[in-house]
Amino acid sequence: MTARSSEDDQQRRTLLVVLILNALLFVGLGAGGILADSSALLANAVDNGADSVVYLISFLAVGRALSWKRGAARLSGVLLLLFAAGVVIDVGRRWWFGAEPVGWTMMGLALVAAVVNLACLLLLKRVTSDDVNMEAAETFSLNDFAANGGILVAGGLVLWLDQAWPDLVVGLLVAALAIKGGVEILRNAARAADNEETIR
Repeated sequence: MTARSSEDDQQRRTLLVVLILNALLFVGLGAGGILADSSALLANAVDNGADSVVYLISFLAVGRALSWKRGAARLSGVLLLLFAAGVVIDVGRRWWFGAEPVGWTMMGLALVAAVVNLACLLLLKRVTSDDVNMEAAETFSLNDFAANGGILVAGGLVLWLDQAWPDLVVGLLVAALAIKGGVEILRNAARAADNEETIR
């Protein structure tokens, strides 16, 4: 392991803060998703839970060798893709067996989560680094913030139409965002590996 610099310390502090915030969102959105019977909220909760694991991996990667960091980034991308598959399965189950999401709960929790995710994104953007793991962390927070907006809209449509399908559609959109983010992270990790080979 290489000696940690002040930049490494800043990265570790920032990642620790966003890790804790995402873990709290995982618990809050998960409980809310169960109570509100909302696929979109549960998808967002699992997303934040996966993010927490990824932030922990990224936290451990700070100050380590580039090969270790690339491996951590690849694991992050794979976790996001696995999460997306789980969400798609859950949406299919709810579509088949039926669901009765609560629009007001969806909207309220989406607003709270949006504020927290925006704070995480701003914290991460303050860290000046071209590290693949920090790029991955930014991707996660941006995806989460976008997903919160979708859940807010879905909650409003559920209230207006008295139908469950907007919740299911947004659950699928959250999964699509996760797939996009996971692919981007894997590409960035591969690009970093190619750049290192070119330098050699």
